[in-house]
Amino acid sequence: MEIKELFDLTNKTAIITGGGRGLGEQIANAYAEAGANIVVCSRKLEACQEVSEKLKAKGVKAIALQCDVTKQEDIDAVVATTLTEFGSIDILVNNSGASWGAPALEMPVEAWDKVMDVNVKAIFMFSQKVGKVMADQGSGKIINIASIAGTGGQNPEVMDAIGYSTSKGAVITFTKDLAVKLARYNIHVNAIAPGFFPTKMAKGVLDEAGERLLAHTPAGRFGSDYDMKGAALFLASKASDYVYGHTLVVDGGASAAVI
Repeated sequence: MEIKELFDLTNKTAIITGGGRGLGEQIANAYAEAGANIVVCSRKLEACQEVSEKLKAKGVKAIALQCDVTKQEDIDAVVATTLTEFGSIDILVNNSGASWGAPALEMPVEAWDKVMDVNVKAIFMFSQKVGKVMADQGSGKIINIASIAGTGGQNPEVMDAIGYSTSKGAVITFTKDLAVKLARYNIHVNAIAPGFFPTKMAKGVLDEAGERLLAHTPAGRFGSDYDMKGAALFLASKASDYVYGHTLVVDGGASAAVI
């Protein structure tokens, strides 16, 4: 198989949660540029509609749907609409996320629950629903967006969000276990652990500790508007057909640096 075919997503259909901005939008663009039809969904329908219109200009089909990923009925509706519009679901990117900054000894339980519901429970629910479709198809790619924050403890002077770090660690383990469970159906489950990108969610951390983070990033810069594209395309394409349960770190070398 030639390299262009390995990375070609023509006639594939991808659902991207949180696709109306940030990393979700970047991933949506990557898949559209590789030929896939795109479903972008989030709670903010208008943002998703703006993205879907831009994707259509790339020559693919794209739709925008409103979805609260913590609600099963919303997930069911997205899956049903996608199947009606496109007939299959080949790629699912669980990108929607939430965070809450607070000292570990002061974080409200309600805030903890909110972060866990969006970052962990929703990924389980969406993966379960789409996984059933993919199992019937005999193929599929599920990509969970984790974070380097989920790979270990974080200095509270840089990032004081224990719920977020814990949830992303759970995503990494969930990815491994689901990959083992679904491999028999030819479903590939993998994850991406981004470092710091200048997204809306990361703005607070970057405003407070951006210089310190850069000093510990070998690349000497934060993620760009294209740095997620290659990783996301690799895990969604035939190029990763022998990759299961892997977390691909995209962080400019930050997690590789000891000091």
